[in-house]
Amino acid sequence: MEPDDDATAAGAQRKGAGAFGQPLPRATESAPACARHAAPRVHSFGDGPAANPAPAQRHDPARCASFPQRHGAHRHAEPAHAPAASFAAWVGGGLERALSGYGGAGLPEFVGAGGGEGIFRVPLRAAMHPGRPPPLEVRPHPLRETQVGAFLRTLACDPRRLQLWAGAESGVRVWGLDEVFDGWPGDAARRRGDEESAPFRESVPAPPALCAAVDSANRLVWTGHRDGRIRAWRMDLATAAGVGGGGGDAPLFKEALAWQAFSRTPVLAIVVTSYGEIWSGSEGGMIKAWPWDAIAKSLSLTSDEEHMASLLVEKAYIDLRNNATVGNICSLPATDVKHMLADHCRAKVWSITSMTFALWDARTRELLKVFGIDGQVDLARLEAPVMPEQFIEEEIKVKPTKKEKPQGSFTFFQKSRNALMGAADAVRRVATKGTFVEDNRRTEAVAQAMDGTIWSGCTNGSIIVWDGSGNKLQDIHYHSSSVQCIKALGERVWVGYASGTIQVMDVEGNLLAGWTGHSCPVIKMAIGGSYIFTLAHHGGIRGWPLTSPSPLDDILRTELANRELSYTRIENIKILVGTWNVAQEKASFESLRSWLGSALSDVGLVVVGLQEVEMGAGVLAMAAAKESVGLEGSANGQWWIDNIGKTLDEGISFHRVGSRQLAGLLIAAWARNDLKPHVGDVDAAAVPCGFGRAIGNKGGVGLRIRVYDRRICFVSNHFAAHQENVSRRNADFDHIYRTMSFNKPHGSTASATSVQLHKAANGNQADEDIPELAEADMVVFLGDLNYRLDGITYDEARDMVSQRSFDWLRERDQLRAEMKAGNVFQGMREGPIRFPPTYKFQRNQPGLSGYDSGEKKRIPAWCDRILYRDSRPVSTAECSLDCPVVAAVTAYEACMDVTDSDHKPVRCTFTVDIARVDELIRRQEFGKIIESNEKVRSLLRVSHIVPDTIVSTNNIILENQEDVILRISNNSETSKAAFEILCEGQSITKHDGTKSELPPRASFGFPLWLEVQPSVGLIEPGETMEVAVHHEDFFTEEEFVDGVQQNWWCEATRDMGAVLLVNVTGSASTETITHRINVRHCCPVPSAPPPVNPRSVTNAPSDAVSGSKNNQSNHLQRSDFANFGSSEVHDLCDVPKRNM
Repeated sequence: MEPDDDATAAGAQRKGAGAFGQPLPRATESAPACARHAAPRVHSFGDGPAANPAPAQRHDPARCASFPQRHGAHRHAEPAHAPAASFAAWVGGGLERALSGYGGAGLPEFVGAGGGEGIFRVPLRAAMHPGRPPPLEVRPHPLRETQVGAFLRTLACDPRRLQLWAGAESGVRVWGLDEVFDGWPGDAARRRGDEESAPFRESVPAPPALCAAVDSANRLVWTGHRDGRIRAWRMDLATAAGVGGGGGDAPLFKEALAWQAFSRTPVLAIVVTSYGEIWSGSEGGMIKAWPWDAIAKSLSLTSDEEHMASLLVEKAYIDLRNNATVGNICSLPATDVKHMLADHCRAKVWSITSMTFALWDARTRELLKVFGIDGQVDLARLEAPVMPEQFIEEEIKVKPTKKEKPQGSFTFFQKSRNALMGAADAVRRVATKGTFVEDNRRTEAVAQAMDGTIWSGCTNGSIIVWDGSGNKLQDIHYHSSSVQCIKALGERVWVGYASGTIQVMDVEGNLLAGWTGHSCPVIKMAIGGSYIFTLAHHGGIRGWPLTSPSPLDDILRTELANRELSYTRIENIKILVGTWNVAQEKASFESLRSWLGSALSDVGLVVVGLQEVEMGAGVLAMAAAKESVGLEGSANGQWWIDNIGKTLDEGISFHRVGSRQLAGLLIAAWARNDLKPHVGDVDAAAVPCGFGRAIGNKGGVGLRIRVYDRRICFVSNHFAAHQENVSRRNADFDHIYRTMSFNKPHGSTASATSVQLHKAANGNQADEDIPELAEADMVVFLGDLNYRLDGITYDEARDMVSQRSFDWLRERDQLRAEMKAGNVFQGMREGPIRFPPTYKFQRNQPGLSGYDSGEKKRIPAWCDRILYRDSRPVSTAECSLDCPVVAAVTAYEACMDVTDSDHKPVRCTFTVDIARVDELIRRQEFGKIIESNEKVRSLLRVSHIVPDTIVSTNNIILENQEDVILRISNNSETSKAAFEILCEGQSITKHDGTKSELPPRASFGFPLWLEVQPSVGLIEPGETMEVAVHHEDFFTEEEFVDGVQQNWWCEATRDMGAVLLVNVTGSASTETITHRINVRHCCPVPSAPPPVNPRSVTNAPSDAVSGSKNNQSNHLQRSDFANFGSSEVHDLCDVPKRNM
């Protein structure tokens, strides 16, 4: 389970919103941990002992301890650190005694009050997410750093062949849905990031695939690529290729056909029309169509004729934009065609830009209508520039003010203050303006529902429902986040949002359910088997039962939760956290070694926070100006990062995973090489607290790091100074905790990078009132918190320090007092303070004599602190999927011999247990439940029932261009029936009696002489749908010269036939019953051809198809069905037995 998903569950519980399911109850807090874990687990959705109570295994060979052994069994005392000098040894005596007194376990900790309330409550975690259906994890969320050059960007599925295709930046890959529950073969190579993915097959390397369409008739998948080429992939070749992900000897499958669709621009959208043609859209409003005859001929050529096949298709295109241009005036906007939709109900095609829709006749390729997102036709407005895309940045330029004559009283301080405030104003402007776009709706997704309506999704979260002619029917708005994708089946419509939310609606627009599907935008959906698959922006793929919400969800959730022990793994790591206010100085290598290098034993993750890396009005103003235009960092900050890296043997033992600087604040993190495969998704954040919450002299910088699928946040802080400013320090914490927002780095790489703030359009999140820090599994606050000692003089403090009376001093510590009162760091923990106060010292003066002895004689204080919060709701909780991160402080100390600054560096070592899910094992358990649980199988059988339907005839003869009415009756009294009419194949019979069988067109498209409307629809229980079947003359261009037909007699000597498939499905299943209808057209006495537009003849290539206008009459001429007979026999398609 993704950690971000866990966080949303916590948000749902706190808000009390309509959650999908009931949250799991936590164990009673008063119950001892040993008793709680020994008893059978009880969940809100079912009781019973846990199944398969085999102990989970640790995967860390260095710490081999088996589940459910806990901290006392496998935590060991930290090795004693060699002190740098006698003073350090004197200070460390208490720490060593504490370690020996506690037997090497975690040190006793002080816990702040108020941790179990509101935003300070630990986030809810569970083995199975309580607020959504149990998903099938086809590809668990990969680390972002592993996806460079391999991100998935599109998704397509062939329900009949049970194949799931994904377009990647490096080609395409395909999962066999009948193999998703299997493990990888032992010798199969797996790309990093796909270790826990279901087995898949991969194509040869190819440029990034941006869009995809499935051609079930010819067993092809069509993909459009960034290099402007369209490629066809054979499903059979993909299946024959060996399983392997990104390496090894597994064979890679190759494209069957490829051609250059656009010379300089990418293929942004691709669609297969009702007549089996391939249409595609690109930048600048370009739309091209490729007739099926040219494609079929190219596919029939051998592999040795690959170049000829490509040229054949390339030359056969029809420039639809050019055809819609009259007198150099085109009603189509010159903006990118982002989406295309085939309206199979009425044989039309929709091409969509961000702000406009164009409606085309799929048969004649005629442009029918252009209209805006509001449904109105306004060409002047349509041609206006389109808003930028969803994620934008607004560059703020800070203009210098005009120079003024110097005033006598106008001091340098006033000038500096003006510079700071000007920069602060720039930061405020970019914070309020740069994260939002203007309130214009832009289309981000489009789909056709089974009732024939067209659904389009907008960036403001609204969904517009259109009829087939482009008239607005309904405006639906259930969510504020941007709509990213829409998919429909039966009487249901699924919508994916940028927030990661998935909603299910019926075709009337009523909301049936909603849940958080992913931790980031849901960018694509595809339906196959008994699932709707969702692709998240991070590359994860999940399958959700088509029946959800249903009783099946509760059974699956209960069964999987009962098997929790089988797929739970406990990992253990050590984390070293250090903080230092460096007072604008640069440390010696010996000081860095004493602070960090001496404590690296067995440490897997090192996080360092610095304060006052650089200060001064000019520096702060420049830093604020850089922040306003998306820049950050400085030469001083880079010096510290480089030198700390040298101390850690960066590149040999450790590698840097991320950093962030805000003026004088800096945070950076390094991971040991053996931990690197499990660390990633590093995001950064910065919150200024100085000068109106805009300048970085005070504030916090943070890193959010994913470790073993759990999110750990580290925040380096510098709070308000001075003895009396306790409330301001509390306010600084509260401001940072509530407002810190982590953002992904620029570009596709995320390692060792600094990042800048970005917000999605509208800036909405699923739970805006839940701070991001509150959603983390573990949070560590470090830094110069500036809390002082109250009720004590300078001399008294010096005396207490010399006597090592730290207990007496702690009673006067402002931070401990405020935490005890629940005013700050609510619920957070701190290790025992057994070292002298770390502030304030004179530089380069060791020992106690180094305390400030100047005029001010600042009272010594523990300003530099490290506090944390893990997943434990109570101190006795132990590590499990309910409490996935359990930490303990094993060392908390100051390096008193370091004299480079007026502060002493502080370090804290944690030992951390992390519970994670073995996704392969859980996926296998999922499959076992599907196969063996009788309740599940019974519910699946019910969901797969297809309503009983009857067609009025199985033979149709077309004559004289008259409509023949085909009736489809739904005999069910309770369920709607969804139908789709396809063309399985066609034939031509000549006057001499010879008959030619033609292969099916792409996606079982209709021949150009046949019209069937509606070819898609929903039939109410007990109702009958009337479908008009019509013959329409067509003439190819080579049959005309100056608009006069040449081989008209040849056409008149042909009879044409087609086999129609009436596929009937239920309301939420891909199970199909098929009726076959034989259609035959007998040629009548020849008549004169219709007039032809000479412009289309001139501009279109030799294989372009034009045609006579369709009969637009609303009155259907009904045939006498008695002449044809009636059939109630159902021709059943072969339905795969294993659909789940």
